[in-house]
Amino acid sequence: MSDNGPDTSTEVLQHTVVERLMAVIGAPDDEDVARDADAAVLSLDERLRAESAA
Repeated sequence: MSDNGPDTSTEVLQHTVVERLMAVIGAPDDEDVARDADAAVLSLDERLRAESAA
């Protein structure tokens, strides 16, 4: 990964988090949707922590 621009995989993951959170708004009582959103947020958190440690 270069320091010249954003990591596109992180950018894709950020968009995925937004999509999953919008799905939660659309189906607030759906536990599967909530689990998917949680997994996406945790993945993004892990990625951002790894990037900041590098």
